[in-house]
Amino acid sequence: MRISEIVGRAALVLAVAACWVPISYTGFFDDIYYRGPQSAHFNGERFFNPDGEFGTGGTRKAGPGRFLRFAMGSDRTPWPASVPVTPAHPAQRVHGTTLKATWVGHATVLLQTNGLNILTDPIWSQRASPFSFTGPKRVRAPGVAFDDLPPIDLVLISHNHYDHMDIATLKRLWERDHPLIITSLGNDTLLRRAGIRAQARDWGESIAIAGGDQPGDVVVERVHHWDSRWMADRNRALWSGFTLRLPGGPIFFAGDTGLGDDSWPKQAARHGPFRFAIIPIGAFRPRELMSGNHIGPVEAVHVFRELNAGNALAVHWGTFQLSSEGVDEPRQVLRAELRRNGIASDRFRATEAGETIDIPPLQPAETPEP
Repeated sequence: MRISEIVGRAALVLAVAACWVPISYTGFFDDIYYRGPQSAHFNGERFFNPDGEFGTGGTRKAGPGRFLRFAMGSDRTPWPASVPVTPAHPAQRVHGTTLKATWVGHATVLLQTNGLNILTDPIWSQRASPFSFTGPKRVRAPGVAFDDLPPIDLVLISHNHYDHMDIATLKRLWERDHPLIITSLGNDTLLRRAGIRAQARDWGESIAIAGGDQPGDVVVERVHHWDSRWMADRNRALWSGFTLRLPGGPIFFAGDTGLGDDSWPKQAARHGPFRFAIIPIGAFRPRELMSGNHIGPVEAVHVFRELNAGNALAVHWGTFQLSSEGVDEPRQVLRAELRRNGIASDRFRATEAGETIDIPPLQPAETPEP
């Protein structure tokens, strides 16, 4: 084994250990990102999922040995070094209720509608890692080159894991476009330290969107996940999904989530029916480690139905190897699950990076009341 591979795997073991270190070890890489009153999901010091377990566990208890075997890659399906990508060249603006969505890679989607350009969890870096020299490396190049991005008006950041809050990318976006950046409580502190201004809100709170053809807003939604940048800072900031309420129908972005007790999709569905949903399907194996954090394709179809979404795009797969499944396995399982449920494959798509899809409007019977 090459030295670089040994170092890389050792770094991954440390990252997994960071998930395993009990949060009582508050002196090691701890930080405080948010101070505020206690709530149904904040105990005065740390956030938690109100439906139970907020850690990295899944359907069964898994000890440190299982985590280490996973981190060392003994049960991982090998991935290719790269997957061919044909980058898109998006329009500068898309007006009215027309909605175009382009999967850039991982959880990053470019949404264009109502005269707005919107990005979800943008990452253009080569690695999803605190280190530039090691950590999960991109196998799919971004589906839109950064320099080909139109001016970005709005950025949604679901939580502070490195594959979702990429400071290098966010600094480039902030310096170039100064977009409105919306996230959940505490994550604005991390961004402010990097010279980036963001608006943070609690679950259920909303922020108005200015600058579009017509008024709209963003609701910060509850999902089931966790949060950390370094060891004991675990759950010092909040994780979330988002509902975009825009002309043409609402859009849901789930960010990164497990199913929990299945209450969060029902709660989000009150803002639907959704014209479009962006739902994660990857980093789902092995289930005994991942189900507490990540829905897989089977659960993603369940969420799609719970949200009463007209159409959906699958994300969080095939870009960075974060778990044991093959590079294309989430898409294959998704297609099989759609067939099993009698859902047309073009309603919930797992596209190639760089592919732009046109999202049809909600049918009159589906349009939510104002």
